[in-house]
Amino acid sequence: MTTASSAPGGLNPLRQTKPRYGEAIIKGVLVLAATVSLFTTFGIVISVLIPSLEFFGEISLGEFLFTTTWTPLFANPQYGVLPLVMGTLVITLIAIAVAIPLGLGSAIYLSEYASPRARRVLKPTLEVLAGIPTVVFGFFALEFITQVVLVNIFPGIQVFNALSAGLVMGIMIIPTIASLSEDAMAAVPGGLRDGAYALGATKRQTALRVVIPAALSGIVAAFVLGISRAIGETMIVTIAAGLQPNMTLNPLEGMQTMTSYIAAAGAGDVATGSIEYKSIFAVGLLLFVITFVMNMISIRLVRRYRQAYQ
Repeated sequence: MTTASSAPGGLNPLRQTKPRYGEAIIKGVLVLAATVSLFTTFGIVISVLIPSLEFFGEISLGEFLFTTTWTPLFANPQYGVLPLVMGTLVITLIAIAVAIPLGLGSAIYLSEYASPRARRVLKPTLEVLAGIPTVVFGFFALEFITQVVLVNIFPGIQVFNALSAGLVMGIMIIPTIASLSEDAMAAVPGGLRDGAYALGATKRQTALRVVIPAALSGIVAAFVLGISRAIGETMIVTIAAGLQPNMTLNPLEGMQTMTSYIAAAGAGDVATGSIEYKSIFAVGLLLFVITFVMNMISIRLVRRYRQAYQ
């Protein structure tokens, strides 16, 4: 019977000669970072959950979720959150109708059509949009999109409206979708493209039928991240969409979203500990649940369509 040969002098080259304290320190720092993130999330959930449970001790869950009048700061308050949910969904749908086609189209161009030189210039330029403060986007929507562009197309449009907020929000999340989708497409092996070209596929057919399906998990993750950011956006909707809860699907009218209510009520004169104050946390909890469900669905989609290449 023979044994594996060792290095000259009888030393095993695979044997660790001394402790690696640097690796242990790095591992400890990473574990600490993960632990801090976990406890931060746990703390946020608890800080929102406790006042929300106190709120639902006085207001029934059915009234909160299924009635259509939201006037928590009025003399005779009513707590039907559906107008806020409707405003959030309408503006988010407008935003993703703008961001997904433009963002995915930008990603396809940068990944499949642009030259390396053009990509080095265009991608950083596109990502500059992600660095613009959202309050600037809000005033851009109010002062330019509404009062210069949309008023000439829809003469009866209100000053505060969902359409301008949704359009500008879509512009805001284009860099997120485009950048992450392009990264996912760039990770697709070049051999798949070469094989498609060898079979006579055009560049468009290769992009649509080979690259996009292969990068689908990353593209879906980019979409979900962009949608989550749109749902959680505050300043654009507060400035451009208004603060009037409105149970309507008409984007030419003003609406209030869940985030804009939280911002407006939290900055107002609501007494701490009152039922009106606790309604802020109830709306925040509903927003958290909606975002959490979206992320769970996206995780399942990503795992289902993920493809690993070697």
